[in-house]
Amino acid sequence: MSDSAAPRPYRSYVYAYPHKTAYRPLPDPAPSLAALWRDEPKDALSLYAHIPFCEVRCGFCNLFTRIGAPDELTTRYLDALDRQAAAVREALGDRDPVRFATAAFGGGTPTFLTAGELERLCDIAEKRMGVDLRAVPLSVETSPATATADRLALLAERGATRLSIGVQSFVEAEARAAVRPQRRADVESALGRIRDTGVPVLNIDLIYGIDGQTEESWHSSLDAALAWRPEELYLYPLYVRPLTGLGRISPAADREWDEQRLRLYRYGRDHLRAQGYEQVSMRMFRRTDAAPLGPDDYACQTDGMIGLGCGARSYTSALHYSFDYAVDMREIRTIIDAYTETADFSRAEVGRWVDAGEARRRHLLQSLLQAEGMPVAGYEERFGASPFTDFPAELARFEALGWLDEEAPAGLLRLSPEGLAHSDGLGPELFSPSVRAAMAAYEPK
Repeated sequence: MSDSAAPRPYRSYVYAYPHKTAYRPLPDPAPSLAALWRDEPKDALSLYAHIPFCEVRCGFCNLFTRIGAPDELTTRYLDALDRQAAAVREALGDRDPVRFATAAFGGGTPTFLTAGELERLCDIAEKRMGVDLRAVPLSVETSPATATADRLALLAERGATRLSIGVQSFVEAEARAAVRPQRRADVESALGRIRDTGVPVLNIDLIYGIDGQTEESWHSSLDAALAWRPEELYLYPLYVRPLTGLGRISPAADREWDEQRLRLYRYGRDHLRAQGYEQVSMRMFRRTDAAPLGPDDYACQTDGMIGLGCGARSYTSALHYSFDYAVDMREIRTIIDAYTETADFSRAEVGRWVDAGEARRRHLLQSLLQAEGMPVAGYEERFGASPFTDFPAELARFEALGWLDEEAPAGLLRLSPEGLAHSDGLGPELFSPSVRAAMAAYEPK
């Protein structure tokens, strides 16, 4: 590909930088969490608890999750999560005030846990970590099969402000094609139970690019979701990744598939905007008349994250760290078993150091991929230089491709509608050479 050619539109979903495939085992002795967090700001942290269990694994899924949990595995996992939380809270110390501004339970499927186990998870967040779940935004992911009344009632009582359900398609044939067998009646019943809780934000995830999907069937799924007046909708392009149920497709089909996904994306974007939704990012759409969630002063570009669970990441200003990562089910089971047997969680074992240059890339990338864009003055205040000085070639290329908004107000760096549409091609263009090399050397397992 020449420098002037546009990157392919669907290269990689960039939701964090550096990518986890750039992480590596940290040298012995591994850094202690107490040392990593000693001088970090702790007044607006985010807590993410990862539950790596699902009732079924969708064909497109490369998330860190396993099917089922035999032999009281969920109990042993929550025991380990409790031990990890105690170690992390001790490492945060009490020299400076520790405050969590936001929390989320993801996976996997957190509602794979029983209502009693979900209550224990909430207790770990509150009593071990000190998160006031009723005072901060709390998002929880669920699925049609696990969104039972008792689980949802418990989450609502404990302070959930957002319930996100992965529907993917309301068309049963498409759900089967994505290796996600489900009955539409069951999906609709789950949505009704979520609405009955009174939790203020319902988010519905939909996927475009499924084999056999057409504009008509995509329109049908969009309208089926809109019938529930969700406060948020996420539109995800289908990806086919190594070691997942859908396997690989041919390069020739890839090019046709790119065009199909772009066509369906634009259709969905325009339809949602016409129905009263504002675009927040390439994937996220929010109903314009939805009530605000309340105070949320967490900024992913600058504030720290605490991840609990063997699939969660934690971010300090200098190190992003986690546990080992895999997609293959056997490897995942091995990692989960090792996590449940871990007694000492006081050190970071796997991660990647983030130097000043990578911090600038991360800030630009995560800001630019939001529809509201990035105030140039804020970047300059933080880093002492202009993004146009730090990334002249990349930004000039985006401008040449028509991906920067020429009508943005002065001082605001913002993507054009087509720039947003190509977020999954644009994002990887901002990866550093060293991160690209580490990702290329990673061997999927």
